[in-house]
Amino acid sequence: METNGISTQIFIGFSVSSLTIAVIMLMKKVFQKQLSAKWQYNLWFLLLIALTLPFISNHLFNFGNNMTFFEENHRNSIGAPTNAAGDHLIQNVNWLQDFTLSVNRSTPDFLNIVIAGIWMAGVLVFSVLTIQAWLKIKDIKSNTFEVKNKEILLLFEQCKQNLKISRNINVGESPLVKSAMTFGLFKTYVVLPIHFEESLSMKDIKYIFLHELNHYKYKDILTNYLIVVYQILYWFNPLVWVAFREMRLDREIACDVAVLNSLDEHCYSEYGNTIINVVDRVSQPRDFVFANQLNSSKKQIKKRIEKIVSFTTESKLLKLKSIAIFMLVGGFVASQIPFISMIAEDNTRYDFKSEQAVYEDLSQYFAGFDGSFVLYDMQADQYRIYNEDKSTLRVSPDSTYKIFIALFALESNVITSENSTMKWNEIQYPYDAWNMDQNLFTAMKNSVNWYFEDLDKRIQRDDMQAFLKQIGYGNTDLSGGIGQYWLESSLKISPVEQVQLLKAFYTNQFGFKEKNIQTVKDTIRLEEKSGVQLSGKTGTGAVNNKNINGWFIGYVETKENTYFFATNIQNEDNTNGSMAAEITLSILRNKGIY
Repeated sequence: METNGISTQIFIGFSVSSLTIAVIMLMKKVFQKQLSAKWQYNLWFLLLIALTLPFISNHLFNFGNNMTFFEENHRNSIGAPTNAAGDHLIQNVNWLQDFTLSVNRSTPDFLNIVIAGIWMAGVLVFSVLTIQAWLKIKDIKSNTFEVKNKEILLLFEQCKQNLKISRNINVGESPLVKSAMTFGLFKTYVVLPIHFEESLSMKDIKYIFLHELNHYKYKDILTNYLIVVYQILYWFNPLVWVAFREMRLDREIACDVAVLNSLDEHCYSEYGNTIINVVDRVSQPRDFVFANQLNSSKKQIKKRIEKIVSFTTESKLLKLKSIAIFMLVGGFVASQIPFISMIAEDNTRYDFKSEQAVYEDLSQYFAGFDGSFVLYDMQADQYRIYNEDKSTLRVSPDSTYKIFIALFALESNVITSENSTMKWNEIQYPYDAWNMDQNLFTAMKNSVNWYFEDLDKRIQRDDMQAFLKQIGYGNTDLSGGIGQYWLESSLKISPVEQVQLLKAFYTNQFGFKEKNIQTVKDTIRLEEKSGVQLSGKTGTGAVNNKNINGWFIGYVETKENTYFFATNIQNEDNTNGSMAAEITLSILRNKGIY
């Protein structure tokens, strides 16, 4: 899991767990008299469900994806391209040269790394403590001796029969325990203090057996393991620790009630006295997280005795009320799923599913780079992809986005194909080609940042956002600021999406004005060889004077077919659009495409 993903999960987990705990505690307090002991305990299982939700894949919630919608609505057959006029053909043998400016960024992932590091350190610490607790149980198990008293063993079997338990359960005694306990997920043990029969009557032993066997019957041992796992994952939320403490108390009360339901009324006080006798013999109960203990803190024992004293058999009406309240809280937990889905949505990656994709090894072209290549054959309706993982990873589009800024500016009438000239802003840039007036063709040819930043600023933000959502451009995130969001900032797109958008742009599946589509096509035409036309745009991402991201996207038009491509390369430095273009041309050449 990436560090930003961990911090998002922590935020979601904290929010969902805190809100769910608050609601459960409120409902328990408000409807205390309408909830039976069993259902007060059952409410906490809704918390376990809520704690699980942030870790469930967002795809299981199936709340849709902008690009999935776009893909489904634009998979109709693609027509032949409009013949391009040659008036604006860029005949420049140096088109491979890419121009860019470095942006200065503080390390955006620093806080995420710190949060993830603290969380993982906490998980490690509590995992070690959990292992120590497990070793204590293992030590008790190795120092447990089988009970030899046949009368006690017979009593144990009778208690099992009363509760309809047929599985073999080991009953023993150990010098390492002060109170009866039950543990063991696969091989279960009921363990009592050594020489327990000397200080306890047969009735006391019977009540203890009934209590411990009810824990076994209701799978409380498994619940212990789940609680431990969630305490490790949510160690940072004190409310979770409080909630699980309350859950354990409610479980003991529910277990007490289960025992009372199996006893005659005159035995209720005897059962309560047994619990009090056990407390008197143990000054301070030890906390065994993997075991169920008859004993607990004196404050909790007081609450349990109060419940035993006030015990009455559960009526049908109380049961119905309890179920209704449980379902009400369950509905609240389920209502958080859209909230979790919205926040947890993995916008860092595009969900690409196509039966028409062939994955191939082109690693020899990417020596020294982490990258991906995507090619779409329009005639065969087939994708050929190198590096499946990177092909769907969204990164900054950098200057490749200028294709769509140009299209949006034309559609918004900020410029026209006949009048697209802008005055130079008199700022001295490191490239001579930038330090002069520009029109759309010269600005695209020389990748003039200031020209496209100015176009971006002239388009209303709401209009730009609407354009991006209309075409499903990557994560459609403009939060990086107008004129900046596409330069190693908030807007991100994957190579697969670049190819899909180029295909849709080329055939005007967006329904824009044909004249504007054609104008942009003319601006990105690069060269022609033997009747085969190459069009495209490079892009370089430079952060803190290091070139870390390189793009080359475009298409090749032959007499019979059109091929759309996107190449992205990444490295810590010395990565740019020119290199991406060279890699692309090598691949296209070896495939016999260009």
